[in-house]
Amino acid sequence: MGLLDGFAGLFAKDMAMDLGTANTLIYLKGEGIVLNEPSVVALSRDTGKIVAVGRDAKEYLGRTPQKIVAIRPMKDGVIADFEVTSVMIKYFLRKVRKRATLFRPRLIVAVPTGITQVEKRAVIDSAEQAGARQVNLIEEPMAAAIGTGLPIHKPVGNMIVDIGGGTTEVAVISLSAVAYSESVRVAGDEANEAIIRYVQNHHQISIGENEAERVKLEIGSACPLSQTLTTDVAGKEILTGIPRSFKMSDEEIRKALTEPVNVIIESIKRTFEKTPPELASDITYSGVWLAGGGALLRGLDTLLADMLQLPIHVEQDPLTTVTRGAGTVMESIHEYQQVFIN
Repeated sequence: MGLLDGFAGLFAKDMAMDLGTANTLIYLKGEGIVLNEPSVVALSRDTGKIVAVGRDAKEYLGRTPQKIVAIRPMKDGVIADFEVTSVMIKYFLRKVRKRATLFRPRLIVAVPTGITQVEKRAVIDSAEQAGARQVNLIEEPMAAAIGTGLPIHKPVGNMIVDIGGGTTEVAVISLSAVAYSESVRVAGDEANEAIIRYVQNHHQISIGENEAERVKLEIGSACPLSQTLTTDVAGKEILTGIPRSFKMSDEEIRKALTEPVNVIIESIKRTFEKTPPELASDITYSGVWLAGGGALLRGLDTLLADMLQLPIHVEQDPLTTVTRGAGTVMESIHEYQQVFIN
């Protein structure tokens, strides 16, 4: 068996995957990140057949005719629809492994810290059904800390805040383990929903998920900006159903985002309350590292620095931090055996 595994290792291209609520990223051993696509699948209602996956399927969100349904099979960072997730992983793995090789790859998958045994099993089963021969799970904040280059092996406290699509994970890491973590199901998706609610309540206009996300990326911020930003927002009047477009400013979006931003701040404060004093004192010097797409919200680092009175660092490419960390583990898998959680 060991000899067979040795051959498999020579010929199979091992991979690391960040199976996210919003996006799925894949790292191919020796090559780096080779795939970054939305975690969306479009299906035919009649036959259940797949119409589109990933980027193409995301275009269908909110725009599908009656016969097609666009599904996001990941909810809050975990599998909500097992069959569709399995199909999505299979599609992405096949896309990366352009030709079918005889040997199945090993796969490292980054998952949220609060994941249950049932959810772990679902991820492993999906990946195995999709063609992986061995699946190892790593917690997202741990992968993010490795991707950031933090000294996780040392007896020193490091804090990472990973703001993804479905969850925000706050973790203190020391000696290759998560000393304390807090996972809240408020992140990028909840921010989009807060914008949708604000526009409904204050403008009586209904907008779609993709439009809310575009507005957030274009003019969203966590604290006042030196220059006012505005953008045109398109939707339909709730009362008449007639399409309308109107202007919104960064100030309005900031008001809309107040609640999700406050939830993230509170989870960081709670993590500090539960962290042993020695590890907390390390963080006063090293500061807090932000990763995940939510770290790109303008002024979030400034707001956190004011609130916490600590140094706040934003990872240079926060969208890929978790994937790069999982990829680092894949490249030196024997050095990182202790970080796996299955």
